[in-house]
This record gives sequence, structure tokens and C-alpha cells, in this order.
Amino acid sequence: MSRQDNDPALHTVVDHLGQGIAMFDRDHRLVLSNNLFQQLLELPDDLVRPASTLDDIIRFLVVRGDFGDGDHEALVGARLAQIDNKNVSLTERPGHKGQYFEVRTDHLPEGGMVISYSDISSRIDAERELAKVNQSLEARVKDRTQELTALNSELERARAKADAANLGKTRFLAAASHDLLQPLNAARLYTSTMIERAHGSDLARLAQNIDASLGAVEDIMSALLDISRIDSGALKPSNSTFSIQELLRKVRVEFEPAAAEKNIKLRLVGADSAVHTDRRLVARVVQNLVSNAIKYTPEGGSVLVGCRKRGNRIRLDIIDSGIGIDKGQQSLIFNEFSRLEPGARIASGLGLGLSIVQRICSALNLQLEVESTVGKGSRFSIYARETTKAAEPYKEPEHFARTLNSEQFSALQILCVDNEIDILDAMNALLSGWGCNVRTAKSLKAISQSSMLEGWIPDIVLMDYHLDQTSGLDAIQWLRQTIGGHLPAVLITADRTPQVRELAAERDISVLPKPVKPAALRALIGRLT
Repeated sequence: MSRQDNDPALHTVVDHLGQGIAMFDRDHRLVLSNNLFQQLLELPDDLVRPASTLDDIIRFLVVRGDFGDGDHEALVGARLAQIDNKNVSLTERPGHKGQYFEVRTDHLPEGGMVISYSDISSRIDAERELAKVNQSLEARVKDRTQELTALNSELERARAKADAANLGKTRFLAAASHDLLQPLNAARLYTSTMIERAHGSDLARLAQNIDASLGAVEDIMSALLDISRIDSGALKPSNSTFSIQELLRKVRVEFEPAAAEKNIKLRLVGADSAVHTDRRLVARVVQNLVSNAIKYTPEGGSVLVGCRKRGNRIRLDIIDSGIGIDKGQQSLIFNEFSRLEPGARIASGLGLGLSIVQRICSALNLQLEVESTVGKGSRFSIYARETTKAAEPYKEPEHFARTLNSEQFSALQILCVDNEIDILDAMNALLSGWGCNVRTAKSLKAISQSSMLEGWIPDIVLMDYHLDQTSGLDAIQWLRQTIGGHLPAVLITADRTPQVRELAAERDISVLPKPVKPAALRALIGRLT
């Protein structure tokens, strides 16, 4: 260390600093420096002696090339000006061997300055490495983002394709169900005619067996269509506020005969609470669960349908004393076409009812719960949020018990319109057997060309919804305008959507679903005429 002998303590302190230190007076003459200053700048001994000047040190560095190419005196002047600028106290510059220095200049109050050098090569290397890593990371993030964007686009295309396929499946099933229900409708009309005409004979019993098999086919088709509509989102909930007691009354009317036939005690209990959800879909869930409870409960057993409050929710229970379900298999019962032993031996079916129950509950955001013990029975529960709103008025579907006697039917003139000749033949056979005066046509054009309505006015028209050139609703309107006055009409259709019923109701037209049940048709004719 270069030093003046009048301040040994200061020299000792400076020697132990971790930076290269040099102090200059106001005339740029070196006052003191430490060994690290000389080592970092690799200065010769004569430049670190007292009274060496800052100009000489900088000129040495310039000549050595530390400040790059250029006129030496210009470079020396630029560096001195930078050091003398009191607004610039910290700079960074490379050394002649590739190292990097942080240079700090502190101007003293009485003049002069202290210049310190720190080797920051490792920090600069780390920053450069970090910059490379960041650049590499940014590139990787960019590549990954592009990959994810491409993947998301592919997933979106796949989702859109799946949605389209699902919608196509729903449309196909709807169209297929209509086409399948046409011959099924005709077949059930024929079997009904056979049952009535061969009453009490072996032929009637055969016809009843055929009719029961056809009814099973209808149930399966209806279940498949419901599943497809739920999965595709085509089944839209229509929420309203209704009373649980109203639902229980419907259960009693619908299932008491089936329970009585198996000597099963059907009990309905619970508070008169109101819930806000889709009345029709909840009724479908309860129907499926009560039907299963009765189906899988041995004779002499019991089925309880009731509700109880659970906080701000209502729990609707269907509890039976039936065969029960093993706990390890309870998750399987909601799969399509899943039928477990011994249930498959006790009752026929395809195992679609509980799959529909689960799908409807999911669509309505209702919690579905099941508890069961083999040999003791099962409890299926639905949780719905209770509401304080009053239940909305609801008109119960009419069950037309009133029918016409033979004399009244023989006076009836009935027009049947359907584009399927088999259905017309079957309907003609059934109605003629009741004594009705029946005329049939495949279209409005056929009615007009045959002058069917000249001198013959129908008391009621039974109209298919899907005709070849027009809808049954429009055809009924044409007939009413042609005949004059009000013509009682029944729209017969395989389309079970609410929209069709709403359109028919606006025009004062009754709706009868396919396949036509003769008892329902007879009762409806009795009401309308």
C-alpha cells in the first residue's frame, strides 16, 4: 500500500477493505491507495506512489486499451470529465482482461475524491446467465403457450364435434322413435281391437300378452329418448313452485293399484311443504323410484313415500322393505342397462330407470342419496330447497272416467287422418267395433278430392301431427274453416315435447300421445263429444 506516514491508522483500515481504494487531493494527486487497487487495475509500482496523478493512471489505462479504441488524449479527457462530474458517482466498465468493475467516485467536501473499484465479474456473469435462462424460459413458455393454444383449439373442435354428434343422436332418436312408434301404434290398436272382439277367449289372452310386450317396447323407447334429450341438453327445466303434498297425491292415484296387486302397503306421509323446481321432471323421478320400490319389494312388504325438513331443504324419501342392494354395487345401479342379481330375476327391464333418475337430478341440481341393506330394503332420497312462496295453481290432468254407451257411439261420425295406411286401418277397426261411423284419409288433398265432407260432417276429428305436406295443427284449422263452427279435435302424436302441447292448447286441440291407448281414446272422445 502506498501511504504517507502521518496517518498509519487510516492506512490500516483502507488495507482491510474489500474494495480497491484510492484517495486523491483536489489537484488529482494520489494521497493513498491500498494493494487491492493496484491489483485490480494491474498498475505498476510507480503509479501507486504518493504524488502520482490521476491523469497518469488514466493515461496508462487508456494506452493499455481499457477504454477501447480512439484518440488517447480524447479518451483521457472524457474519463477525467466523467470523474469530475459530481452528478455521476457510480459507473460500470470492463477491464482489459474481460473482468468487469463497478467504479464509485465520492467527492470530498474540502476537495479531492475517493475512488473505489469492486470486481463484479461474477455478478455480471450471473446476470448474463440469468438473462439467457430467462430468454430460454420465455421461448419455452412461448412454445408451450402455442402448444396449449393448439391443444385448446383441438379440444374446442372435438367438443363442438361431440356436441354436434350428441345433437345429431338426439335428432336421430327423435326421428327414429317417431318412425318406430308409427307401426307400434298400429300394432297396439290392432291388439286392442282383438282383445275387445275376442273378449274372454284364448285369442284375447294372446292379444293381451302381445299388447303387454308392445307396451314394454314403448317404455324402452321412451326411456332411451329421455336419456338422449337429457344428455344433449335438449331437456330444459321449467321451474315452478309446487306442493309436495300434490306430488304425493299423484303417487297414491298412480301406484295404489300396483301396490295392492302385490299386497304391498303403500304409505304416504309428510308435511305440506313447497319447493321450487321442475314439477314434471321431479314427478318423473318419483315415479321411477316408486315403481322400482314396488317392483323389487316382495309381496306383503311395504313402501313409504314421504318428506321431511332438513334445515332449509326438503328431503323426499322413497323407502322400501325390498331385497336391498349390496353397498359395493350401489354405484353401478345408475349405469345404463345395469341390472344386478337378484333383481334381474325378480323383475324384467333394461335397467334404464335409475339412469334417468340420476340424469334428471343432475340437470335440476338436486342431491340424490341412496342407502340400502341387502335383505332389509332401500332408501332413495332427493333433496330440494324449500321455498316460502305459495304453491302455484296447478290443474290436475283429467282422468276421464265418463264414456259413451253403444248407442251414443253408434251416432258418432269420426274422421281419422294419418299418412300411414296401417294406422288408419287399425283405427277404423277399433272405432267401428265401438259402433262409430268412421271415415279415413291420408291427407287434406285426399279429403278434398273425394268430396268426403259433402253431406257428412264429422263430430270429431282424430288427426296425426306429422302429415306429408302439412302439420296436423294446420290441417285441423283448415277443417274447421271448411266445415264452419267448432270442430272437436284430437292431435295424435309421438312428439312429447311441451312445445307441441302448448301450440295445441292455444288452438283448443286435445293431445293424445302415441301409441294410442284405447281406454284413453274412448274417454277423450266421451269428453269432447
